[in-house]
Amino acid sequence: MSLADTVTIAARNAWALTFGSGIEAPDPTPATILWDQPHRQLRRFERAEGDAAEADSAVLLVPPLAAPATCFDLRPDQSLARFLLEIGRSPYVVDYGEITFADRRMGFEDWIDDILPEAVLRTSADRDGRAVDLVGWSLGGTLALLTAAAHAELPIRSVTAVGSPLDYDRMTGVPQLRAVAKLTGGRGASTVIRAAGGVPATLTRIGYKVTAWDRELTRPWFVASNIARTEALAKMETIDRFMAEMPGYPGRFYGQLWGRFILNNDIGRGVVRLGERRIELANVTAPVLLVGGPSDVIAPAPAVEGGVHLLTGSAMVRYETAPGSHLGILAAPTARDTTWSYLEKFLAETS
Repeated sequence: MSLADTVTIAARNAWALTFGSGIEAPDPTPATILWDQPHRQLRRFERAEGDAAEADSAVLLVPPLAAPATCFDLRPDQSLARFLLEIGRSPYVVDYGEITFADRRMGFEDWIDDILPEAVLRTSADRDGRAVDLVGWSLGGTLALLTAAAHAELPIRSVTAVGSPLDYDRMTGVPQLRAVAKLTGGRGASTVIRAAGGVPATLTRIGYKVTAWDRELTRPWFVASNIARTEALAKMETIDRFMAEMPGYPGRFYGQLWGRFILNNDIGRGVVRLGERRIELANVTAPVLLVGGPSDVIAPAPAVEGGVHLLTGSAMVRYETAPGSHLGILAAPTARDTTWSYLEKFLAETS
């Protein structure tokens, strides 16, 4: 590329980032809305001409709370949804939408007993009653496993959990949080969250940026050194857009997460207590694939791997590792050769 071309591209990119509409417009995978109610919109991704023939496998993508469902479809080359279409699967996604003060009474039970079971049943019905493969990222994987454990009657063929913490004793910073919580009996944070009706989206976005502080710190240098590399800037912009769309947590849900998971590590002991109810991970009978990231600071690999020893009732439990950040193990360019490849093999075996 000539110097003149480089300068022209750099100037165009600089304008797009500062005064323009951005480097690259969003290009989501085409999808059809099958069901649209608050916090449970179900969409079916549609295949393009030339993609592999449609298979009988329905794959329901389960996002976590406090992250948009676009995590599975960031951009064309960072889209698990498109990959599943390419290999002949039929992907669906359940989208929780915005979480507001009005949703403050929603808890784990709303997802485990209502939102996810309904999504599974509607997905299965759209595939003529066939069993559904669940694929969850982060806390979405935890919710998928708890749903499978609580509802053996659901047509769930397999569960894949990517970057899903299943042992909070191995989570970075949790011992320190527990030490601080002892000073107030664990009530300080939960009281504030309940009073606010949950964790607002703004706080969620700040928290995610804190975990990626090095990215935020070096962002100006990254932009300057890549100003003529449109593709690199487009990827950066995609992550910026993803973080800007992060919703919050309902107050009751976060209170349960704080008390039962972070402080007491119910999940790490294999039994989650919601009131007088007990949900045991050992009741998951479907095959399970766990993927952890050695470089993941949000859900460290050992916290994910802990699930191997808890899922004793599963027909098969496989644990794999993938490089990258918490989002990276799901959607980085390297995911195609790691996480997505593991998933393709796993789905083929469980089919």
